[in-house]
Amino acid sequence: MSVAIRRYEVPCRPPFWARGGHAQTLLGHLLPSPGKRIVRGRDIGEREVRIPDGDRLVVYELSGTSGVRVHLFHGLSGDVNSEYMRRTAAVLGARGHEVWAANHRGCGTGRGLAARPYHSGRTEDLQAVLAASRRDAPDRLHLLIGFSLGGNAALLLAAQQLDPLPDGIVAVNPPVDLERSSVDIGRGLCRVYEMRFMWRLRRAVAERARLGLSSKRYDISLQTSLIDFDDMFTAPECGFESGRDYYRRCSSLPRLADVRTPSVIVTAADDPFVDPAAYRDAEPSADVFLHVEPTGGHVGYVTRGGLVWRRWLDGALAHYVDELVRLRRSRQESAQE
Repeated sequence: MSVAIRRYEVPCRPPFWARGGHAQTLLGHLLPSPGKRIVRGRDIGEREVRIPDGDRLVVYELSGTSGVRVHLFHGLSGDVNSEYMRRTAAVLGARGHEVWAANHRGCGTGRGLAARPYHSGRTEDLQAVLAASRRDAPDRLHLLIGFSLGGNAALLLAAQQLDPLPDGIVAVNPPVDLERSSVDIGRGLCRVYEMRFMWRLRRAVAERARLGLSSKRYDISLQTSLIDFDDMFTAPECGFESGRDYYRRCSSLPRLADVRTPSVIVTAADDPFVDPAAYRDAEPSADVFLHVEPTGGHVGYVTRGGLVWRRWLDGALAHYVDELVRLRRSRQESAQE
């Protein structure tokens, strides 16, 4: 019997002061978020995961009792303590799930542990974390939530059908067409986001140079566009012919038909630089469920609720994790009959 993913039916209803994609994006990242910092402590473990090329990254482990382990991967220039990562870890932990929150290579407390930078096609990094996790707990259900860049990488992993795969995926605002998103983020008011990314990326490149990890010195200014950055830095440091070659090889959009892992894409119609119109010509497999919320910006999703406002995405992620667990367990029961 086929079991379908059920849509999260609670709408994102923005307050009057958070209407529109730009307001959602900016306020979604500026407003305070619940969720304690993710650091090694009595209730949080820390481990290094070695990638086959010799690099290492750092993962934080939060315990749970549900038999479900959810792996979180952040977006461009983020780390495990990006507000959406902390908040999601708290939401899932409250539901009894284990959480493995991963820093992409070279990010957060993993700075200096990787000779190579991360990018949106580093599926081998996700593989390494999942392999370590499955060795640690082979009896768990292993889900993966990727935000923005991490979401595209998760979908690409599923499309490539690489082993080991997670039992289910949620990709939040994934830039499935990397070139299109890189062009859109350089237009109009979106330049604010581009400059924020570039400020952080410049710091990361400078840190790599200080540690002797870059093949050469790069002259990157705040005026550098993301497209130019990928041409100047990402391509030569990561083995691509050019930024465009990187976009072509690492965009998940043309590969969605190959996905055989139950996957949910959550995105917003007013995301300023990840245009959901890209999906109109896509032919995703039957295992991909697309949820396009009318408003939410880029990983913003500020909605009315409580005394003033709350985070719509928290409820959506809890719902879709429940749905993926339900689907997977239903398939297991059917296979045993």
